[in-house]
This record gives sequence, structure tokens and C-alpha cells, in this order.
Amino acid sequence: MDNWDEVRTAYQVARMGTVSGAAEVLGVHHATVIRHIDAIEGRLGVKLFQRHARGYTATEAGQDLLRVAQATDDQLSQLAGRLKGQGDDVTGELVVTSLTTIAPLVAPALAKFQAAHPGLIVRYLTGDRLFRLEYGEAHVAIRAGAAPEQPDNVVQPFISLETGLYASRAYVAEHGKPDSVAGFDGHSFVGSDDASSRAPFSVWLRANVPAEAIRFRGTNGQTLQEAILAGAGIGFMAHWQAARHPDLVEIMGPQEDWTSKLWLVTHVDLHRSTKVQSFLSFIKQEARAWCP
Repeated sequence: MDNWDEVRTAYQVARMGTVSGAAEVLGVHHATVIRHIDAIEGRLGVKLFQRHARGYTATEAGQDLLRVAQATDDQLSQLAGRLKGQGDDVTGELVVTSLTTIAPLVAPALAKFQAAHPGLIVRYLTGDRLFRLEYGEAHVAIRAGAAPEQPDNVVQPFISLETGLYASRAYVAEHGKPDSVAGFDGHSFVGSDDASSRAPFSVWLRANVPAEAIRFRGTNGQTLQEAILAGAGIGFMAHWQAARHPDLVEIMGPQEDWTSKLWLVTHVDLHRSTKVQSFLSFIKQEARAWCP
């Protein structure tokens, strides 16, 4: 790409959603923004934005450009900071991604971190999709399972989340409390709808409970938690989650085989930036109080 100004303009339009918003951020006239967008679309031969009454929405091509431009903009900002000796500010955007199930832990920590750095905009992206750090989709990823092995990523052990089997007091009052695996007969269970799930506790459940006994199934951890709380059956829940619900009864305590390991993952190009290092140090400290 020959003209970085045009790329940067397109990036800000995609981020802000309007020409006026991008012009304000860039400190240029709105006519300059429109001229840059028209020029880059003409040069690439593809539409980067859908125009509508409320502003501009990035097309699929525009989203691709946004990811690359964001990563480049971050790297140029870091370089400028190092060259000027002013790389100590924690400002701009911080993009963190994790599974939705740990959002009750991560979101308050992110809010606290943002409050300590008023110039920071936090974007917290949750879900099962694996965000691609090499394309600048996130600065920090909190991932579960086996240690990630993607090239050019820096992977650090984070915490281990203990998981146990729980049921509501209403369920236990109606169906009784099994005292071992041998007493599972006749009980209902809550579990993943994914028969190929490799989560340690899902593998254990399939091995120890008949499929027909898993009578409430779902694809989302929060959904399964709500089903357990509602009395649908016995199911797995992280120990920290269960500790927040006094109406739960522990059926089987956390087992080593059910433990989920979490990892902090960053891309090598951004790992040493002040913003990322500050957040990594902060979240590690916060996590010490997460598990009861």
C-alpha cells in the first residue's frame, strides 16, 4: 500500500463509524476523509464501506483492512514511543478476548484497569471464536485447555480453575444426593450438547454417565450454569462460580482431572509494549483473589 494516510483514514472511519468522527480523531477536514476513502477504494477496486444514513459500516474487505491497519497502527505507536522516550503511557485501545464463562472475573478487572488509565479504551471480546493475534484482532487472549502452539505467540501460564459437580438444593430435596458414582443411577445431569467436547469434565461425564441421563444439554457454559441453578440436574461448575451461589449443593468436589488451565497469550510484536505489559502484570495480581 503506497499511501499510509489513506489506510489510517479508512481505519479510523471503520473504528468511529462516521466521517465526522474520523475527521475529529485525525484532525483533518471531513472532505479530506471522504477523499481518502474514495481514493483507496478506487485504488483497490473494492468497496470498503457500506454508506447509510447513520454513517459508514465496514464491508468484509473493510474489516480485513481494519485488522491489519490496527496492528500496524499499534506497532507504529510503540515505535514512536520508543524513539521519543515516551513509551510509558497506557492509552489508546486495549483489546482482550476470553471465553464468556470467565467474564464475571475478567470484566471487573478490566473496569478497574481502565479506571486507573483514563486515556484507555477497553474492548472485551468474548466467545468461542479464536481471535487471531497475528492480525491484530486482540492484544491479549485468555485461553483455556492445552497450551496454545500458534507460532509467534508468547504463551504464559495464568491460573487453573477447579471444577466440581453441583446441584440445586431443590433438586437434592426431590431426588436425593448421590454419595458416589455408583449412586448416579436415576439422576438427571446437565452437560454439553457437543458429544465431541474435549473439556476434561465433559469427557469424564460421557465416560461415567449414560447418554440418556444427560437430560439437559446446551452449547454455552452460562446456559448450563443457569440450568443447574434451576434444578434441571447435576452438572459441572467452576468452584469460584459455585461459591457465589449458596443454594448449590456440592455433589463431588473438584477433581484434578477436571481442572481447566488458563493461559495468557500475546503476539510477539506487541508483547513488550508498555500497554500489554502493564495489563499482564495487573491481571496476574487480580487473579490471585479469583479462586476461593
